[in-house]
Amino acid sequence: MHPRKRQRKNASAMKLVGALVGQFREFAGLTQRELADRVCVHEETIASVEQGRRPLKPDLAKVLDRVLDTKRALETAVANMPEIDLVPAWAEQYMDIEREAIALSFYANQVLPGLLQTENYARAVFRNKVPALSEEEINAQVAARLERQEILHRKEPPTSSFIISEAIVVDRLGSDEVYAETLRHLRACADLPGITLQVMPLGRETHAGLAGPFILLETPDHQHLAYTETQRGSQLVTDRDEVSILAQKYAMLRTQALNPEETKGLLDRLLGEQ
Repeated sequence: MHPRKRQRKNASAMKLVGALVGQFREFAGLTQRELADRVCVHEETIASVEQGRRPLKPDLAKVLDRVLDTKRALETAVANMPEIDLVPAWAEQYMDIEREAIALSFYANQVLPGLLQTENYARAVFRNKVPALSEEEINAQVAARLERQEILHRKEPPTSSFIISEAIVVDRLGSDEVYAETLRHLRACADLPGITLQVMPLGRETHAGLAGPFILLETPDHQHLAYTETQRGSQLVTDRDEVSILAQKYAMLRTQALNPEETKGLLDRLLGEQ
C-alpha cells in the first residue's frame, strides 16, 4: 500500500480523544485494568490511548462507546479527527504488534533498528530521506521513533535480540559526534535486562542473512510472526511456513555473529579509538 493512502491521526487530537476516554472511564467508576478486561484488550492499550501515545482505532471506539454508554461520542470523535501522515501505512500494523510483543528478534544490515537509535542518529536517518523531509516532518518522525523505545524500559520488557551488521557500527552516519554517541548508546543497551546484542562481522565466508533485514515477533498469545521492509513497502508475515524459514535464518545468524560478550568487546574497542 502506498503511504499516502493511509492517514495518521494528529498527535494533539490523539491526546484530546485519550483524555475523553479517561474521563468517560472515570465517570463509569472503572480502573484502566477493569475497562481493559471488559473490552478484551491489554491494560497498556487503554493507558496508551488515554495518554495520547497511540491512536484510538474505530473498532475499539465503538466497543468503548457501548461499554461506557457514551452515545457514540468516541466513534464520532475518531471519525472527525484531523489527519497527518506520520507513519507509513505499511508500518502501522507492525508497530501495534511491536507494542504488545513479548519477544522481538531483529536482523539489520544497513541501519540500526529504531529501538536502538539515539535521537541524533534517528535525526540523521530522516535527514537522508529522499525526497527530503521538512524540519517539522523530521521532528515528528524522530519523536515517534523515540516513543517506541519505551518498551525496552518497561518493568517487564520484551525479550529482545538484535543482530546488526558490523557495517552499521563502523558507518559514521550523521557526524563523528553522532557516531561516538551511538556507540556509547549501543554499549549501554547491551547491558539492559532482556536485551541480547550481537554484531555480524564483515568478511565472513558464510552469511544466512544475505536476502536482507527482517524481524521476528511473538505475541502475548504466543503467535509467531515476522516483518520485512523494503524501500517502498513491507510485509507482515503470518504464514507459519514462511515464519519458520525466517526463524531458521535467524538461528543460523546467531551462530555466525559475534556472541554478546565478543560484541561488547568490539564496541569497547571502537569506543577506545574515539
